[in-house]
Amino acid sequence: MKSRFLLLTLASFLAVTLLACSSKPPGSDTGNAASSGNPATPGSSGGGMAGGSSAMKSEAARAALVVPSGATLTVRLGETLSSKDSQPGQTFTASLVNPVEVEGKPAIPAGATATGTVVAAHAAGKFKGASLLEIRLDSVTVGGKPYAIQTSAVEREQKGKGKRSAAMIGGGAGAGALIGALAGGGKGAAIGALVGGGAGTAGAAYTGKADVTLPAESALSFRLTAPLELKP
Repeated sequence: MKSRFLLLTLASFLAVTLLACSSKPPGSDTGNAASSGNPATPGSSGGGMAGGSSAMKSEAARAALVVPSGATLTVRLGETLSSKDSQPGQTFTASLVNPVEVEGKPAIPAGATATGTVVAAHAAGKFKGASLLEIRLDSVTVGGKPYAIQTSAVEREQKGKGKRSAAMIGGGAGAGALIGALAGGGKGAAIGALVGGGAGTAGAAYTGKADVTLPAESALSFRLTAPLELKP
């Protein structure tokens, strides 16, 4: 009887012990899960910071590009301009011949459209004075966006032939008077002077005319007098 009681007691103790062990929470698994989860968080946040830094650098790289004052813009005229036919305030078109770079980066591509204005246009006088044609660029289109620009002016001047004109007028009148005198005396001299003077005047008006003409496709260089900021 005693032996049977001892066996039952031992069996009960073992059952309680096993039950207690099986109901204990797996602390090691929880710790592993926590430890395995911790490194992921810093890693992901670090990647986000790196991505943000790269984005900031990319934005900085795409920031406004500034073409400095003094840069040269060489263009080809899209139309003919002249001191005789052009008018002050008249606009004209042109296209960039060579690309403009800033610190090795393309800023304005070749072929970019530019517009300009005729600043002054003075036709040659018949007997004296000089012809003058002055133009400058006002804008350039980059990436479909027009940008206002300030440039130096291109000026062309042709001096008049006043002295030569006067000599031809005087020479023509003198020759006419001489021919008239030989032909018919005093009255003939007077008529000859008028005819000769008219001939001399016509010749002077033709040869003394020296207008400035800039044909279409002419290549002209302008210099920026103020920086040009190109926005992305």
